Formats: sequence, C-alpha cells, structure tokens
Amino acid sequence: MTTERRVLDLSEASAKMRNPRDARERRFNELYRATRVDVLSYLVRRARNLDDAADALSETYAAAWVKLDRLPEGDGARLWLFGAARIELLRAAERSRLSDSVITSLADEIRSTLSNHYPAVGIDADLMTAMSHLSAQDQEILKLTAWEELTPREIAIVSGLSPNVVRVRLHRARRQLQDLLHSKRPN
Repeated sequence: MTTERRVLDLSEASAKMRNPRDARERRFNELYRATRVDVLSYLVRRARNLDDAADALSETYAAAWVKLDRLPEGDGARLWLFGAARIELLRAAERSRLSDSVITSLADEIRSTLSNHYPAVGIDADLMTAMSHLSAQDQEILKLTAWEELTPREIAIVSGLSPNVVRVRLHRARRQLQDLLHSKRPN
C-alpha cells in the first residue's frame, strides 16, 4: 500500500471517528446510489404494480438504514438488498391477501345482514317507480323515515333542514307517493 493511500485511509478513518453519523449517511447514500436502479428493476419486474414496487423499495432501504452497520461490504450489500426486497414483496402479498379476505368477509356479512334484517332491500317495483317521480330530497326524507326510522327532528339534523321543513316535506311526499301509487292500481 502506498503512503498516499495510507494517508487517505487514515483521513477517512479520522473523519469517521469525528462524526460517525456523517460516515453512516455517506455509506448509505453510496449504497443507495450504487444499487437503487438494480433493486428498483428487480421490484418492478416482480411487484403487482408500480405503487407496490415503490413501497417495497422504500421499505427495503429503510431496513438497510436500520441494519447498515451489519450489512456486508461490496456486492454482498447489493445481494442483501435483493433479499430484503424479496421479503418486502412477500409481506406486501400477504397483506394484500389478508386485506382481500377481510373485505370479502365484510361484504358477505353486510349482504347477509341486509337480507335478514332489512326487507327494504327487496322493495316492491311499483313503489320504487313511484318514488322515482319524487325529488331526490323527498325520496331521502321518506327513506330516512321508513327505512332508518328517524323522526323529523333527527332527519333535520342529518339533512341540514329545519324540523318544520322536514315535517312539511314529509307530509307532501307521503301524499304525492300515495297519489302515484293509487293512480297505478286498477279500480
């Protein structure tokens, strides 16, 4: 080893001793610059989409930061990053699988609850046709009354109207709905 090289090595070692955080950041930045394209390419080719690849990339380098002092030197660090990226993809796939399972279970439970407890889901076609002739606001007031069993005062809170306006609209909507239904029925 030349004298010049020894002096350089000593000055680097001295700099590391003076400020170990700077040396740590420098090593991480060098590792990131040297490997980010390879690791990202690896992830893009294997992830379900680009968002998953980006998430796995950030998690991979977060793990590298935490374990930086224990990472192998040289190409060993690059290989370690590939392994960490692989683990992140596996974790993401498991989270996605669990999330899909939970969503499916919740949807099944909602369907079951609706069909068992809310007969309004299977409403008469004539009633729905008649309701479609009412304003959207009158439809909502009638639904909140009949389906959710809310009082005019409660509907006022939900809709932002005054209780008196809700009572008047409810009365008119019921009458209009009744007239529409009677006009459809044969005498």
